[in-house]
This record gives sequence, structure tokens and C-alpha cells, in this order.
Amino acid sequence: MARAKKHAEHANHERWLVSYADFITLLFAFFVVMFATSQTDKAKAKQVSDAVKEALENGGVSAAVHEIMGGTVDEKGKGNAQMRGPGGAAKNDKKEVKPPRPDEAELLPSLEYLNSQLRDEIKSGKIEMRLEQRGLVISLREAAFFPSAGDTVEPGSMPSLQKVAGVLQGLSNPVRLEGHTDSVPIHTARFHNNWELSAARSIAMLGVLSGKFNIPSERFSVTGYADTKPVASNDTEEGRAHNRRVDIVVLNQRMAVPDEGPKTVAAKVSAKHE
Repeated sequence: MARAKKHAEHANHERWLVSYADFITLLFAFFVVMFATSQTDKAKAKQVSDAVKEALENGGVSAAVHEIMGGTVDEKGKGNAQMRGPGGAAKNDKKEVKPPRPDEAELLPSLEYLNSQLRDEIKSGKIEMRLEQRGLVISLREAAFFPSAGDTVEPGSMPSLQKVAGVLQGLSNPVRLEGHTDSVPIHTARFHNNWELSAARSIAMLGVLSGKFNIPSERFSVTGYADTKPVASNDTEEGRAHNRRVDIVVLNQRMAVPDEGPKTVAAKVSAKHE
């Protein structure tokens, strides 16, 4: 019996096309995914933009930003969202703006009002104002309100003093009038030293505020510090000019205490020159 003749097996040289097609398919899928993830989600972008705007306007960080970025919201609610990680709650590096102290906030509206009313006087250096723990300090420079070595209030300063008096009339706070000089000694027929000059100027200012503008004298105390409380160096003419002043101190209600000492000193000076 004759054996069947075996035919040579044909080699399949096209099998690589199957693998190549799979590779091309995977590569195409990869680029499709990359393209899809690179597209901006406009709705989410607007949400982030609005949240950032809110944070800049109101302070703090909106919870929407953290939710979008994968953070969590703490128990204080969406207004106090925090990003939490392995190290715990994120630190808030933003510096807090401290609110005015209660004793300063009391007179802050008066300061703001006077800043607007006395803009020209402040700009020219005739008046300086500041808030201290004890109250509102309105500093009147000698050159604008008194003659050199004298205690007569200049008539040209009355419009400015009227603005100050208008604020004092609207308040019930005690007012302390403090006279100051530079360190240059003085000895005239009227004033033997800077103590007498500084006290006399305080009394003269009391006469204007109480006598001319009808502010009750019971609200005032007066004193003279001579050159013992300078605000600038006495080594320069500019510094000495800053030190020659009368401070009108509107005391905070909580800081106000009876101060009979300065009244006694002022009374003695007044009696001496009558």
C-alpha cells in the first residue's frame, strides 16, 4: 500500500500583523485618554475661579476649592475648609489683621472725622493726630497756635480750633490739655522757665475751648510738662519745633481717672499771673 505523500507545511509569515494591530489599537487608546484628560472642564474651572475670588474678598479659603482639589471640610463648615494630609491640618500662614483695641476703637470715628476736617492743617504740619491707649491725641504745633515764648492763642488758629471743638462738644469724654516745650531754657519777665510757659499755654487753650466754644470746664484738666516728654530729638531745630506743642488728649472713658494734680499746678500758675 502506497503511503500518502506529505506536503510541505506553508510558513505563515503574516502572524506579526495581529500583534502589530493590537499594539496600534492600544497606542490609539492611550492617546485618546491623554487627549481627554487634557481638556479643561469649564464648569469646574469657573467654580475654582469663583471660589478664589470669594477667598480674596472675604478672607479665608473657600471649601469649594478644597473639595475640587480633593481636600476635606472640617467641622466648622464650608467657610473654614482645610486641606488635610499626613501631617494633619494645614497651617494658616496668612497674617491676621488685628482689630483695634476696645479702648482705641471708642475714639476711632472721631479720629477719622478730624482727619477729613483738618486735612489741610495735617498736611501743612500744623496739627498731628494719633490714637494711643489712653485716647485720642490732637497735637497742636506752637508755630501755628502760639507766638514764640508766648501763651496767647493766635487768632488765625480759631477756625481749626472750632473744628476740634465741634468734635469735643459731641463727646462726653474727659479732656486733658498738656503743654510741652523744647529743651532751650527760657527766662522772660512773664515766664521764668519752661514749666511756667507749658502750663500757661494749657490754661490759654482751656480758656478758648471752654470760654469761646462753651465746652464745660469740668471736663478739662490742664498740666505743663516743660521739656520732659519730647516726641523728637532736641538736637535739631526740626525736632525742637515738634516738641513745642499743646496736646489735646481726649481720654477713653475706661482710662479716665481723676487727676487733681495738674489742676492744682495750673491753678497756681494762673493765680501767679493774674
